[in-house]
Amino acid sequence: MKNNQVISLREQVGLVLRELVEVAKLGPGKLLVVGTSTSEVVGERIGTSGALEVANELLAGIEEVRNEFGFLVTYQCCEHLNRALVMERTLLDELRLTEVAAVPYPKAGGSMASAAYRSMDDPCLAETVEAHAGIDIGETMIGMHLRPVAVPLRPSIRYIGEARVNTAYTRPKMIGGERAQYVLERSIQEENESHLCD
Repeated sequence: MKNNQVISLREQVGLVLRELVEVAKLGPGKLLVVGTSTSEVVGERIGTSGALEVANELLAGIEEVRNEFGFLVTYQCCEHLNRALVMERTLLDELRLTEVAAVPYPKAGGSMASAAYRSMDDPCLAETVEAHAGIDIGETMIGMHLRPVAVPLRPSIRYIGEARVNTAYTRPKMIGGERAQYVLERSIQEENESHLCD
């Protein structure tokens, strides 16, 4: 069931993002990828009715939460720019990414990427990232920019505006077989006594 629009888009995205921040433990040094179809938010098919005013309201909500928790953020462009990512140049340099040459516009890049680009001090685009978590508003397919292993997190509200919303966080790959441990509970002496491996 869709939201009843009692709360603003800014509040809706803030609510969803705060839930993700808590579970994903997003904070300084952690990267969030945001994918958004403003067309879907206003109830139209993705890629048909982009709306900068909607993008700006969502951007304000995301930035409010980002400023509170200190995580890093990048915004995914639409398929016309191969889902490249808008970010501050300082982040591009910090992550040692390769810049790609494009400027997103609502009809080539998407309204959200366009609004984000224009809000930044020194914006640029990179082709790909490996984010710690993501929010997907309108089924824009952010999975290609998440680290393995992605874990879906269903937010308490399932729509932002008219667009379905999903979030995900990532965890390290678990390696090893049946003897593998993932929490340090015993001393090395106890471990050696219980399993002789060498």
